[in-house]
Amino acid sequence: MEIKKFSSGGKWEDIFGYSRTVKAGNRIMVTGTTAVDPSGVVIGGDGDAYHQTIYIFQKIKKYLEDAGASLENVVWNRMFVTDITKWEDIARAHSEIFGKIRPCATMVEIKGLILPEMLIEIETEAVIP
Repeated sequence: MEIKKFSSGGKWEDIFGYSRTVKAGNRIMVTGTTAVDPSGVVIGGDGDAYHQTIYIFQKIKKYLEDAGASLENVVWNRMFVTDITKWEDIARAHSEIFGKIRPCATMVEIKGLILPEMLIEIETEAVIP
């Protein structure tokens, strides 16, 4: 099985020693992705979980496309949130993007993320038929 590794160029990949996306055969895994833009600003950093979620899925869409997949190939999203009371905003964003695709989805409340204004981090798995 061929394994390809992709980088987004983000600083965290070198600090931690990981790949943003790994394609193993027909499986694509996108590692934990947050709403940080290329200049280091957290989109929706004013407590807007909906906009953070939408921004993250826009980034994930690009990572999947770089690896030869699309959002339609997603089979699982794992969402790690710092405030579970914002679940409705996160669910609304998820449903807008995946309402017809309907992958598995997990949402777990965690203590925190690297930056305090980050409300959500998402991992995604996709399978190319």
